[in-house]
Amino acid sequence: MKDDFTMSKTVDPDNKPLSDTDLKRMRRTPQAKVIRRALRLTQEEFAAQFHIPVGTLRDWEQDRKMPDKAAEAYLRVIAKDPDAVRRALAPAQAS
Repeated sequence: MKDDFTMSKTVDPDNKPLSDTDLKRMRRTPQAKVIRRALRLTQEEFAAQFHIPVGTLRDWEQDRKMPDKAAEAYLRVIAKDPDAVRRALAPAQAS
């Protein structure tokens, strides 16, 4: 029985594995929920710290809307260096 299943996976023309070219062509979109969870923040905390409306964040996380290009770039920066983003967004201190 197991051999039939394995064979059916390799013969099915609609279930071809992705080639290296296919994988390079595919664009990886940052996922807000994954980033937020990695930072161990609630939706409200993440939204407040990174100045994103909570409703927008929820829409992204629930796949009701996709982030635009600018938001995708912003999420990438947050994922790479959240502390730098926090510093950049912090209110300026008076001298």
